[in-house]
Amino acid sequence: MANHLFIPLVSPLLGATLAVIFGRQRLVARAMVLASVLCNLGYSLWLLWLVGTQGRQVSQGGGWIAPFGISMVADGLGAIMLCVASVLMLATVAYSFFTLDPAYERYFYYPLLLLLLLGVSGAFLTGDIFNLYVWFEVLLMASFGLITLGGTRGQLEGGLKYMVLNLVGSTAFLIACGLLYGVVGTLNMAHIAERMASVREPGILTAVACMFLFAYGSKAAIVPLYFWLPTSYHTPPVAVTAIFSGLLTKVGAYSLYRVFGTVMQNELQHLAPLLLLIAGLTMVIGVLGAMAQMNVRRILSFHIVSQIGYTIMGLGLASAAGLAAGLLFTAHVMIVKAALFFIGGAAEQIYGTAEIKPMGGLARREPALAIFWFLGILSLAGIPPLSGFFGKLALLQVGVGQGAYLISAVAAGTSILTFFSMLKIWNEVFWKKAYADMSKLPRVGPGLLLPGAALVVVSLVAGLAASTLVDYSTLAGTQLFDQAGYIGAVCGADGCEAVYESALR
Repeated sequence: MANHLFIPLVSPLLGATLAVIFGRQRLVARAMVLASVLCNLGYSLWLLWLVGTQGRQVSQGGGWIAPFGISMVADGLGAIMLCVASVLMLATVAYSFFTLDPAYERYFYYPLLLLLLLGVSGAFLTGDIFNLYVWFEVLLMASFGLITLGGTRGQLEGGLKYMVLNLVGSTAFLIACGLLYGVVGTLNMAHIAERMASVREPGILTAVACMFLFAYGSKAAIVPLYFWLPTSYHTPPVAVTAIFSGLLTKVGAYSLYRVFGTVMQNELQHLAPLLLLIAGLTMVIGVLGAMAQMNVRRILSFHIVSQIGYTIMGLGLASAAGLAAGLLFTAHVMIVKAALFFIGGAAEQIYGTAEIKPMGGLARREPALAIFWFLGILSLAGIPPLSGFFGKLALLQVGVGQGAYLISAVAAGTSILTFFSMLKIWNEVFWKKAYADMSKLPRVGPGLLLPGAALVVVSLVAGLAASTLVDYSTLAGTQLFDQAGYIGAVCGADGCEAVYESALR
């Protein structure tokens, strides 16, 4: 039994507790936070290797056997997402050290970050659908605190919109869990997958699947449930916006992959045309929204919406290959989006505004910042040899191979529009001449530059090591679509129903 799966839960919880206790000793609290994040990163890298070499890792909470206990399961999908989340949290903590107002630290900013990491890690590792809801609530409570911390009018307004829709989504999630339990009589994902075939009224499962699509889709910001994101993500500090861009919508996307890929595969086949339609609309509406904006963070926020369309495309292709391609793309975009927010935030720190019209001249004054920004937008648009090219290429190959020509054409066209919309920031912020004397403006120090630059380098390395990543994502997609293997890993070779029947005798 892989009891080490509880490490990424214990580490941030312990770190958050110590950060609160030593909150008045700033350096000690920061050291506790950094140690906790590094622990999670080291463990997630080891888990990535372990799953790749030994297969799924499973642990049962409290020693209760599945399907009666709470299962923790790590497969390729969970391991990749956990690793990327730890990388992004490390970059966010480092960026926060150099940019955050000290007042935020007094109001539990770092403990909230660690609670966010706790909720995200639990969501990626749980094998129980109700506990997926519980971990969602943990990360949402932390995100509510982070998005409103500071108490400005814009934060409170954006936080209210963010909170209302997420609470509606959480309510739908809880109702869907209750209905599903009423139909199959269990909440263990492996047991649910096993009992699906014996349900005599498949129509109720389709209704439940649609509720899950609404619940997770609202958190992933798919069309038409995306409006809260562009109106709220530009209000908190840049570090918060960056970690939100990399994690929060992707946890919603992960949940869609997990529930439809592993638990409700028949419903995935039924909903695949709808998912492809949603994917295309999300891509196009997101990128058109970005083209209409003149604020760095609003442009990037609309691109979060657009890029989530590619992730949904991978799900809508309804195959192991489609899920693998979608996962490869999702891991890429989590890293690149956070990097662009960090770099855009550095420009915002220089000018004191995120509006692009008053900016200009940064390519000459801050060439390193300009270089990493340009590499970031190349990756986001899918230009080789950066990671974005291979993520989008994998999706297009699977799409064309399965005859999904329309969504493949939309995906390719959206990539071109993405590049042009990001060039607007390049031209206005970096390339054009400055309107005023820049000599009195602050310079970009290492603390502002390095977190975003490091993530861009990760994207470049991922592109150069694309064959390894493609192999691992293929493994993850195969594991995700392998119901029998998942059931056997969680409940044993005879399956969950055999364990259940044995316990009743």
